Amino acid sequence: MLKNFLIISFVSFSIFSTSFAKTNDNIKEDAVDSYELLNLFGEVLERAKATYVEEITDKQLIEAAINGMLVSLDPHSSYLDAKDFKYMNEQTSGKFGGLGIEITMEQGVVKIVSPIDDTPAFKAGLKPGDYITNIDGETIIGMTLNEAVDKMRGKPGTKVKLTIRRVNEKPFDVTLKREEIKTRSVKTEIKDEDVMYIRISSFSEGVDKDIKNAFEKELKNNKKQLKGIVLDVRNNPGGLLDQAVAVSELFLDQGEVVSTRARNEEDTLKYSAKGNDITNGLPIVVIINSGSASASEIVAGALQDHKRAVIVGEKSFGKGSVQTVIPLGNYGAMRLTTAKYYTPSGRSIQATGIEPDVVIHPAKLEEFTDEYGFSEAEYTNALKNDTVNKNESKNEDKNENKNENDWRKDYQLLRAVDLIKALSVYKPIK
Repeated sequence: MLKNFLIISFVSFSIFSTSFAKTNDNIKEDAVDSYELLNLFGEVLERAKATYVEEITDKQLIEAAINGMLVSLDPHSSYLDAKDFKYMNEQTSGKFGGLGIEITMEQGVVKIVSPIDDTPAFKAGLKPGDYITNIDGETIIGMTLNEAVDKMRGKPGTKVKLTIRRVNEKPFDVTLKREEIKTRSVKTEIKDEDVMYIRISSFSEGVDKDIKNAFEKELKNNKKQLKGIVLDVRNNPGGLLDQAVAVSELFLDQGEVVSTRARNEEDTLKYSAKGNDITNGLPIVVIINSGSASASEIVAGALQDHKRAVIVGEKSFGKGSVQTVIPLGNYGAMRLTTAKYYTPSGRSIQATGIEPDVVIHPAKLEEFTDEYGFSEAEYTNALKNDTVNKNESKNEDKNENKNENDWRKDYQLLRAVDLIKALSVYKPIK
């Protein structure tokens, strides 16, 4: 999920003078076991190639064996052939073909981590946590994740039918038309005239620059002083580690953003902010949900630990592991989990996710109208307010409601905007 290319080559020597002979015997014993197992692998390879019911090549067998070895370690380690490696590079650059969903394998079926904004999967209403059990009528059970992905990819304009299982619902089919996915990772709007809304759908290249440019533009063009920022990373499956760090830096003056800890303590890496809070301390609210993973959790965790933002919504996905992509020449690459993420306070994100400071579940909001209520303004002999133009006030309210109705249906976003306004009152803008 995160692009971090690294070629690893090392030799390790350990010498213990008091027990050298014993250690040497252990090394010899391990070597013998490894040779025997490699011989076993060779024998299985030859027998499968010679006697399998259909003709099969060495390349097919060996690549399948490598992938099986890696996927048995954890859900995010795998072998990428040349085609898969190219596809991964296209994803991180923000342009690729397919349905627009981030997926993982769980209990033999494909689980949707999140749909990407404005893609066929998003428009069809697929949700984080949905399971894909069949592709064009063929069961996924027995397939690897890469095989399932290959079946869902295809020429733009062609269609694919997915069978979806959703909690507390009967299985249903949905037919999607493949498109060339061009992700626009950052979208910004002004809500309620003075709250900047920043939607990040994935952490692809240049996200930090897009946010910075959009913020500076709004400062110049917006007549009202901003009261704060809502950062929306719901259904954001992650992306590039350097972008997660760079986005966090935009809102922090200093301090650690995230650390990665490998098996060996000396391989621990720490990423810190360099003193560049572009907002000058404006209140920030971050919205997360179960589809917020990896890089999204890094940003939310950093801002939460530094008490720089209030995190609202639902618990995040809990993908707190680091994958190193190691190129293998003409044979693609291997993606191997090599470390785990830790927030500045030392919390591991893995399998626990980020808990919101304020839990806000999605909800349908209906406006209540009091048909029998009266106000001072309705009395025929009420005194007039000489500081307000009554007609203009009514027209502004009407226009505002008309323009804002769509986003106000998003209950989590509505609550986030309200929270920004409350924070701006409690902590005056600098």
